[in-house]
Amino acid sequence: MKLFGTDGVRGEAGAFLSAEVAMKVAMAAGIYLKSKALTNKILVGKDTRRSGYMIENAIVCGLTAVGYDVIEVGPMPTPAIAFITENMRCDAGIMISASHNSFEDNGIKFFDAHGDKFSTDVEQEIENIYFDKAKLQASQVTGKAIGKAKRIDDVIGRYIVQLKNSFPVEMTLQGMRIVLDTANGAAYKVAPTILEELGAEVVVLHNEPNGFNINEDCGALYTKDLKNNVIKYRADLGIALDGDADRLVVVDEQGEVIDGDQLLGALGLFLKNKGCLKGDGVVATVMSNGALEDYLQENGLQLHRSNVGDKYVLEIMKNEKINFGGEQSGHIIFGDFAKTGDGLVAALQVLALIISSGKKASEVLRPFALYPQKLVNINVKEKKPLASIEGLAEMLQSLEKEHIRHLIRYSGTENKLRVLLEASDATLMDKRMDELVDFFKKALNG
Repeated sequence: MKLFGTDGVRGEAGAFLSAEVAMKVAMAAGIYLKSKALTNKILVGKDTRRSGYMIENAIVCGLTAVGYDVIEVGPMPTPAIAFITENMRCDAGIMISASHNSFEDNGIKFFDAHGDKFSTDVEQEIENIYFDKAKLQASQVTGKAIGKAKRIDDVIGRYIVQLKNSFPVEMTLQGMRIVLDTANGAAYKVAPTILEELGAEVVVLHNEPNGFNINEDCGALYTKDLKNNVIKYRADLGIALDGDADRLVVVDEQGEVIDGDQLLGALGLFLKNKGCLKGDGVVATVMSNGALEDYLQENGLQLHRSNVGDKYVLEIMKNEKINFGGEQSGHIIFGDFAKTGDGLVAALQVLALIISSGKKASEVLRPFALYPQKLVNINVKEKKPLASIEGLAEMLQSLEKEHIRHLIRYSGTENKLRVLLEASDATLMDKRMDELVDFFKKALNG
């Protein structure tokens, strides 16, 4: 598809994602949804990027032009938009965010009336409408049929109640000291509020968004400040969110990051032992470490692998009737409480695990050792089909003969090639990675 990537429409705000593009995408989505409308309302939220003002107004313009009413809720986490869309009986929800990307980028994510992300088939239908000029023109309404928009500022309370319902009612965070990095993003208000209301002492970092500092040297991708402050304040745990708060990274009391696969393994077994895990399995992506799969099997659980992207994780969760899954990168889905990756729901479950174990984070959140794994992102000028790159098939065959697991794919949101290798021999893996990086730089940037 030309517009949609792995997580909605995303690109540089004002360039690829211009006001015109945002308006037309909203019109196309509104036209698609009209035939299925029940309430004729669409919810719109955003993160803290300056460009959110431009894109929000363009989306409102596009939706009202085709007859939809719009409810604007301002800066809210992505999972909150998914929840509130269903809670307020809207036909769909739209989140304006480029997630972990820097402020220059922005994006548009869609949720259906049940809070689920649009399927690839639905995105394709919307994209087809987007490029149908005659249909866009013919679908615009006049007179009393034009939609209206209103802003609601108090929906954060609904989401806080939902978050509290995900935390065991018999537990409290009293006596826990937590360092929280909100990445100057969408959860800068709700995240400290929920932790403090549950009784924790919270040291908050990077919670002063100015439109340009979202994810800037902070949050889930940049944990240096978080690690330092966990040590400084002798905290029990460090929690980092990304710009739209659908991703969680955890730092233990020693100031060390917990790997995402170890977190999935620890939480999966926690749910099983509580009798809350459905489907006797966990869903992760093709990126997850092989040690996670072995650990789950040793404990009577099956690992199901999906394509990269939390919506693909959720698809398999539904198909296999499993209520827990996630990505190595920190998108963790507790299906009983959320329809997408939710950093705060996941953080509360991590805290429940630590409290119930009576152990420190470093002891309980690393239940197995990881196999050596390396991921390299290569900037590329052109996303050539991998099958067309001469010599690649032979190189991959040689990796397999050396028992090196490989995953090579283009980013769905950036001009990057992601190369993942995993092997029991770290030295050999590093050597072969250097060879692969050189190979792709020549093949894709030569």
